[in-house]
Amino acid sequence: MNLFSLSLRNIRHRLFLSFLTVCAIGATVAFIVLFSLFRDSVEQGAEKGYGPFDLVLGAQGSETQLVLNTFYHIGAPTGNIPASVLDQARSDSGVDKAYAMTTGDNYNGFPVVGIDPEYFLTRYGDRTLKEGALYAKTGEAVVGSHVAQTLSLHVGDTFTGAHGLVAEEGHHSGEEETGGHTGEGETEEHSHEGFLYTVTGILPVLNTPDDRAVFTTVDYAWAVHELQGEDREITAVLVKPSTLLGAHNLKQTLDGNSGVQAAYTSKAVSDVVNAVDQGSQLVEILAGLCVLLAAITILLSLIAAAGERTKDAGLLRLLGKPKSYVWMTLISEGMILTLTGLAAGFLAGHLAALIFREVLFAKAGVRINPYLWNADHGWIAAGTIAIGLLASLIPAFRMYRLHPLALFKS
Repeated sequence: MNLFSLSLRNIRHRLFLSFLTVCAIGATVAFIVLFSLFRDSVEQGAEKGYGPFDLVLGAQGSETQLVLNTFYHIGAPTGNIPASVLDQARSDSGVDKAYAMTTGDNYNGFPVVGIDPEYFLTRYGDRTLKEGALYAKTGEAVVGSHVAQTLSLHVGDTFTGAHGLVAEEGHHSGEEETGGHTGEGETEEHSHEGFLYTVTGILPVLNTPDDRAVFTTVDYAWAVHELQGEDREITAVLVKPSTLLGAHNLKQTLDGNSGVQAAYTSKAVSDVVNAVDQGSQLVEILAGLCVLLAAITILLSLIAAAGERTKDAGLLRLLGKPKSYVWMTLISEGMILTLTGLAAGFLAGHLAALIFREVLFAKAGVRINPYLWNADHGWIAAGTIAIGLLASLIPAFRMYRLHPLALFKS
């Protein structure tokens, strides 16, 4: 019987303990893989979450809150600013493009965002919509791919929004008898039943937070609330500067002026990523504990195996098998368990990412790529094999040192 066949036979002999060992290794690897994919997805999503808009203008308050609400559609806006701020930004020679944004309403928990349709051309280039066309007049809207899929929206459907950034009960939409869609979670007090939106287009999959929003004209908020003249305000201005110096000069001009703040988008996003990295240190500690437990599991499994097979090992030695054969039997057994657990962990980690990616995207705007393979995978594989080999060496070394008669009599 060759070495590999003998090791497999020994594993089958202790099938339950071997199964637990593989599960411990697999669960540890899967956890670390999922954490690695999530961390990379957060960093990649943060990098492309704001596109070419390096500066954002909004009401004074938290810069992070302003950026997260404007570009990632998370949380509440810091407030409103005069519509004239848009004219000030556009008149600045250092500004290439500037777009006003209005927010404050939702449709079944998805934010309704008012913005110039040219925004999509500036940010995403000349991409083709999945269906229909961009909005052109008040009351028309396009919806992100995730919104369309979640709420089963199509071109021609109609719906009414609700005041606030989250629906009262957060249900998915129902369909009226007329064939349009209305939000089930809207109460009569907060819904805008007199203002009807018509879906004119469905955005393609953009893999950005814009997949989770409904877009319409900037003046929708004014029309819904019947605002006139000086009462018309905007939530933010997205600025694509022509140069970095232009962004700096505009920030110096408007920041702190009449309740307006100007925030560097990259700085605010970097602060968020740094906060996530600090939180991930706790996860790394937990991952380290899982690795330690997996190593102990392998060690105990192989010590138990060595204890059960001392007489077998002694008999093999007396029959003329060299010490190296007994040594390699335990090591190969440990490595088979380790490699099986490693493969199962990689599969489970990526499968978990595939299962939970839409849930995570819906809640946090982070889309995990379950098909991503990065440098961490190599380190995970190398570390797992090293730990498995080290745990295998301890009982193997004990068996190696004992005399054949001592093995046979023990």
